[in-house]
Formats: sequence, structure tokens, C-alpha cells
Amino acid sequence: MNRAYCVPVLMYHHVSPSAGMLTTSPRNFERQIAGLARAGYHALTTGEFAGFMAGEPVPEKSLLITFDDGYLDNYVYAHPVLQRYGLRGSIFLITGLIGDGPPRPFDGQGPAVPDTPDHLLAKSLLAAGSPDRVMMRWSEVQLMRDAGTFEFHSHTHTHTRWDLQDIPRDQCLMHITQEFAQSRAALTRHLGSVSEHFCWPQGYFDADFVRLAGQAGFKYLYTTIAHGQNLAGGDPACVYRFAVRNRGFAWLRQRAWLASHPFVGPLYNRWKSWKRAYRAK
Repeated sequence: MNRAYCVPVLMYHHVSPSAGMLTTSPRNFERQIAGLARAGYHALTTGEFAGFMAGEPVPEKSLLITFDDGYLDNYVYAHPVLQRYGLRGSIFLITGLIGDGPPRPFDGQGPAVPDTPDHLLAKSLLAAGSPDRVMMRWSEVQLMRDAGTFEFHSHTHTHTRWDLQDIPRDQCLMHITQEFAQSRAALTRHLGSVSEHFCWPQGYFDADFVRLAGQAGFKYLYTTIAHGQNLAGGDPACVYRFAVRNRGFAWLRQRAWLASHPFVGPLYNRWKSWKRAYRAK
């Protein structure tokens, strides 16, 4: 077996026909997943990814598919596609927004699938106190888990950026500690266990946040930093991910190659980092 040098981690939010920011259309998502399956890519579990970070070999064409937040459209549109092609992903859940009730239909189960709002409307509905129109239910989480299409991890309990609140620093740290505990409790209550994998809300973290996450039992900390490489022996407290665009498989294959190539990858990352810094001047 040829071993992977680097494992790229894909970051999705929405898969929905409601076009907008952070959204991949169902058509393009299927093109991406079908292309990965045809090309022989291996979608890792987080356990396999953790093993790779610790030095265990994984197949050369390995990657990790992740989704943030736990939107209803992940269940309605992404779940049946992954099931169809035999790939799997991971969802980082905002546990305080996941509701109760029976599973709703997903794509392919008939015409009466629920509406899936775009990102801006989803934020408005959440602010108005209507999470069930936007987010998955625990019954749907369990259904996907049983089907083997997704595993589930913590994305805090409320997705609040406590560092942006007008409160003293010690209260900020107290709140993030509570978020860790509440999300762990919810995952344990509904799914029976909680993993060491955690994703930062809006990608923000600092040294204190990382320290508290470790104390809470989280070892693998997922960022929104795109321009770095996940290597064997690398830092599990800084997992790099790149956002997947609403494009077909050709784009995704090229982007995964750039993310993982041992020589071109670091050059590409330095160039993109320089370009971002230059634009920020």
C-alpha cells in the first residue's frame, strides 16, 4: 500500500438547492462525491485520521470529509449521496440547536422533503428561535450514524464567540469551559459517547481556548485555516481544513492535490498566505 504523505480535510457547511454563501448545490456535491469514489479516494473516519496523525499508515488517496454546525440540509441532501457512493463524513454539531421529533424525509424518499433555507435565512430563523426549520434532529443524527454515513462531534453547545462578548476575560473563559461541558453532556446523552475531536466556532481560538479544550478532553482541534498540511506527527491541536467550493470534481481533485503534495503544497500555501497578508495591508 502506498502511504499518504498528507491528509487533506474538506470543510462543508450546506448542501442545498437554496443557493448562497457556504453552500454546495446537491448536483455539485454528488459530482464531487461520485468523482472521489471513482478515483479511488478513501474517506477516513476520525479514528483513522487520528491514527495517521500518530504515525499509522493510511492509503495514499486519503482525505477527511467534515461538515460544520449540523444543518438540516446535511441530512436531506448530503446523507443519501454519501450512502449511495459508500463514503463517509463527520459533522461537528452545535448540540444546543439539535432538536427532537421523528426523522423527516431525505432526498430520494419522495417529493415531500423539507425546505432547506440558505445561510442568511438560516441565521435569521435561528435568531428568531426557529431552529427546527434549520437544524437536524437527534433522530436524524442517529439515523445517519446507524447508516454509517456520518459520525458526530462537538462544535460547542451554542456556537457563541465568547471572545467577542462585552464581558471580562475570566467570564469568557468560564463560558467556553461551560460550552465544552454542555456539548459533551448532550452528545453522551443522545449518542452514548463523545470523542476527542472538536471544531472551533467561526474558526477562532487562542492559547487559553486550546488549553481549556485539552482539559475538557478534546485533543484533535479543527480550524478554518486552509493553508497548512496535516502530516504524520503533526500537531493534533491545529487541524487544517479547506472550504469546498460549489464546483465539480475537477476543481476538488486539483484542490486536494495542492493541499497534499509534498513539494507543491507548501509552496502553494506560502503563496496564498503571502497573498492574503498583502491584501490585508
